[in-house]
Amino acid sequence: MTPADVQAAVDRLADGLAPERCRLLTATLDGALAGWLVVRREAHPLEKHCGVVNHVQTQVQLQGLGIGAALMHRVRHVAREEMGLERLKLTARAGLGLEHFYRRVGWTEVGRWPGVLRLAPGEDRDEVLMSLAL
Repeated sequence: MTPADVQAAVDRLADGLAPERCRLLTATLDGALAGWLVVRREAHPLEKHCGVVNHVQTQVQLQGLGIGAALMHRVRHVAREEMGLERLKLTARAGLGLEHFYRRVGWTEVGRWPGVLRLAPGEDRDEVLMSLAL
């Protein structure tokens, strides 16, 4: 990715932020950005009580310090108390141990889309579907 690609992605994300429908949560360590995630309300009327968590990331050099877990605990409060959501969902790439991390912080695996993530020719991964009742 080029800096222009990153800037365009950040701009699209920032344009969609609104307290009632989409939030960016950040974590800092010693005043520096350590991690972030996005939680957004589902737009479809039948799912407006649900939210989706994505872009869960921790600075690589800070992984294992509990920053991701702290963000995942914080998003529960924000989603329930500030956005009025009742359930959260997310998807994770299989093969990296991410589903184990999410289970440790209270999420439940509810299914998989087999082989839908193509990382390279001949390298397909499952997409793991996770859910959390609030």
